[in-house]
Amino acid sequence: MDEIRYGSFFGNKNVTKIPFGGDYNPEQWPEEVWDEDMRLFALAGVDCVTLNVFSWASLQPDEDTYCFDKLDKVMELVKKNGLHVILATSTAAHPAWMARKYPEVLRTEFSGLRRKFGSRHNSCPNSPVFQKYSKRLAGKIAERYKKSGNIIAWHIGNEYGGACYCERCEAAFRVWLKEKYKTIEELNRAWNTSFWGHTFYDWEEIVVPNLQSEHFEENRTTFQGISLDYRRFCSDSLLANYRAEYAAVKAVTPDIPVTTNLMGAYKELDYQKWAKYMDFVSWDNYPANDTPAAEIAMNHDLMRGIKQGQPFALMEQTPSVTNWLSYNALKRPGMMRLLSYQAVAHGADTVLFFQMRRSIGACEKYHGALIDHAGHEYTRVFREMAVLGQELKELGSQVMGSRIRAKSAIVVDWDNWWALEYSAGPSCDLRYMDEVKRYYTAFDELNIPVDLISAEDDLGKYSLVVAPVLYMVKTGYERALKRFVEDGGTLVATFFSGIVEEHDLVITGGYPGRLRDIFGVWVEEIDALPMGERNRFCWRGKQYPAELLCDLMHLETAESEAEYARDFYAGMPVITRNVLGKGKAWYVGTRSDMEFYRDFLREVTGEAGIEEIWTPRDGVEVCVRENDKEKFYFFLNHRQKDVEMTMEMSGYSLLEKRDYAAGEKAVLAGKRVMIYRVER
Repeated sequence: MDEIRYGSFFGNKNVTKIPFGGDYNPEQWPEEVWDEDMRLFALAGVDCVTLNVFSWASLQPDEDTYCFDKLDKVMELVKKNGLHVILATSTAAHPAWMARKYPEVLRTEFSGLRRKFGSRHNSCPNSPVFQKYSKRLAGKIAERYKKSGNIIAWHIGNEYGGACYCERCEAAFRVWLKEKYKTIEELNRAWNTSFWGHTFYDWEEIVVPNLQSEHFEENRTTFQGISLDYRRFCSDSLLANYRAEYAAVKAVTPDIPVTTNLMGAYKELDYQKWAKYMDFVSWDNYPANDTPAAEIAMNHDLMRGIKQGQPFALMEQTPSVTNWLSYNALKRPGMMRLLSYQAVAHGADTVLFFQMRRSIGACEKYHGALIDHAGHEYTRVFREMAVLGQELKELGSQVMGSRIRAKSAIVVDWDNWWALEYSAGPSCDLRYMDEVKRYYTAFDELNIPVDLISAEDDLGKYSLVVAPVLYMVKTGYERALKRFVEDGGTLVATFFSGIVEEHDLVITGGYPGRLRDIFGVWVEEIDALPMGERNRFCWRGKQYPAELLCDLMHLETAESEAEYARDFYAGMPVITRNVLGKGKAWYVGTRSDMEFYRDFLREVTGEAGIEEIWTPRDGVEVCVRENDKEKFYFFLNHRQKDVEMTMEMSGYSLLEKRDYAAGEKAVLAGKRVMIYRVER
């Protein structure tokens, strides 16, 4: 689905408000409880449930038998009660009989040990048995419920992830490599196999990179090229499973959109590639209570960005508590509502939860739910969710389908992420997403919207592009970046950029390789500072720390904007600016503190003609979604204390149900939200 109509749920005209509800597992409860569930759902304003996520064992008790009696009753019940359904294919965990009869379906761990039945994410993605039965089940479910009328989306699998290192995956990896490289000679070149005598003369000589071969720990490998390709292969293998089920349900119900729930900044899978095969993006948001608001916002924007800005579905969050943290603290009063609206502010068109009724056994029995173990509506969490449900009902479709329009972007690339953190140097403390987070947080604090884009996305609609630690520059991407700058854009890159190409082979001739003429600098050496050790630099009259890595640069066509203060490279440039065509290319040769990033981006965005959407206030996050007629400003107070705000333009507060004139004061209470509608 390429386009989304304003006021619709991913093209579904029958959904006239933000869907509210979440994962419902009635198969875990006797039928006499179900009617009570319906009563409580109505009280809370629940209008959408996700069904059938982990029901494979009950739907298929043996190889030849399918039993839909219980699911039939559930589907009839929720339809009778006016609930929309996101229907899952139930393939996230295979049944025990399959593991017993076909052990090949079981995954092999990184250590080389074959698993037994248990847990979930337990299927080898390259098992023909799993492929056969998962696709068959998805098709049977689609065929059975195609005329239900209340299915608004298909949910394939669940939170895909993990890798398998079995013999079948090894064989499939060789096939994948043949398709990619065509000849063994090209593979040897791409992997630089002359190192340590690794030259391959036959495809059958290639083994999976794990603890028994190339790795000395899971994220450290002696051969980055092999391990990088196995990452790509594992992501592609699971994607093939998803695509097979996608095809099965689409063949029966072509007009119902299909998704699977992603997990934000999840390293294991290339979500940018996955998004191409999803009708809409959905994801599960489970921050800890101490996760910074900007980090949560970044994950939302990442999920929005992988589908080029389309609204996404918040598929899961907890109403109160998780079950897997070391300390599973409750969400304090107001936090569930605040986090729900934060998701909507960043592009969510659903507010869904895991789960509707709390389980009584296994690892999720203490995970939060709308209906607690008490079994009634007289709980704090239920009351809070009921208030939210009523608010979403009153909001209707006003915000749905609207978009965030940003003139700034941050490049995020999964291949770069994998390759950077497999790199044997320069610092064990270098983490890709940490560097992305620093720049994103600065944008967030300045109230400047920013898209998180891939290396394939069009740069033309942006005035400013930041590419933190662009270690890997894929062939041709340097041309897109150069064209962007020459046409008038502002580009920012950082230390340790332009080092390798797509096979993780160093680009010789001087760093930053293919980016050298864009930034007009030559990086001779890179100094890795141990944790706690710092250099310094002065920029615009203020002192800032230089940490982690320090690029030792020589100017070519660029101008120095700041220099290192000490060590043998004192006086060498640390921040440079190069004029290229109509635009500018900035190079920040070290990591600094958040004060620097705020100050730096304030200047760079100003130069690029990018303005804040609202005057920043400490602790208040501001986002704006818009359609052709209106803008919706979201003010989210992440602090406990009240904040007085001056309304900078006339508008209408949707939750307060009152008008404000330009210049009028408004008080935003601690942990509260304002949605402010302004006519365009």
